[in-house]
Amino acid sequence: MPEPELEDWQYDVGGVVIGAGTTVNVLGTSGLGRPPVRESDVDQPSMDGQFAGPDYWAGRTIQIDAAVKTPGDPAAAQDVVAALQAVTDAADVRLVGGQGMSLRIKRPGRPVKRLTVRARRLDPEDEQIIHGYMPLDLEFLAHDPGFYADTESVTELPLGWLTGGGFAAPVVAPIFVQDGTVAADRPGWVNNQGTADAWPVLRIFGPCADVTIRHVASGRILALPTLNLSAGRWIELDTRPGYRTVTWDNGGNASTYLSPASRIDLFSLPPGTSEMRWTAFDSTNTARLRVTWRDAYTAL
Repeated sequence: MPEPELEDWQYDVGGVVIGAGTTVNVLGTSGLGRPPVRESDVDQPSMDGQFAGPDYWAGRTIQIDAAVKTPGDPAAAQDVVAALQAVTDAADVRLVGGQGMSLRIKRPGRPVKRLTVRARRLDPEDEQIIHGYMPLDLEFLAHDPGFYADTESVTELPLGWLTGGGFAAPVVAPIFVQDGTVAADRPGWVNNQGTADAWPVLRIFGPCADVTIRHVASGRILALPTLNLSAGRWIELDTRPGYRTVTWDNGGNASTYLSPASRIDLFSLPPGTSEMRWTAFDSTNTARLRVTWRDAYTAL
């Protein structure tokens, strides 16, 4: 189902739109500024002051003060609350570790941005429900406090057979091509247009073996040296916070193929353009690497 289009000052809570122009007026929102900090400062032994340890972001709590307004129709007000309860109580989110629902936000002059959240509170007050008015408190926790682009970016990188990436005129013999005994190497580029590190989902389509994916600027690699991927199958490396999994196309765990030196929790795309390379053995020149990410931001 396509996600609803948002106008200024609207919010999409798992598919239910609230805010400007809807029956749910948003009176105020908090928790969209700087995330809370998990500090690790320690007292200086036998000295004044403290030693400043690393500061890490904690989960972001977002509170929305709203009111349902359906004048003369209390049943319609109850229907709105029921719709919000249905999307926030979904068992496939609530009962599955690492899963969340989307909270999308539109501000004037800014593109739609989203967070992945869990509902923590949905509290209606029904003292005035007979008049079709119901104050409503909503609270969500975003375990990953970053903001992300509303649409995904995708690029697909094939493996190249030509050792230099192509011919340059004039062509002079001898011409060297790979014979399948050397891992093919193909550069590619990804562009994170945001202001914070983005986390890609990397899907490798076979046939190929002995795969290594490299982020050139940082030197970080994800290596699967024992992987032997047959034609028609794929394996996916999900680096997103809260996921960080390696899975087969059938949902099976494939993390044992990842080398001990591969840090999936550090394999991010910094703001700007990054060069990606991947190597693998493929005598058919049909293997592909698909890189999917959302531009990441520190603010709305």
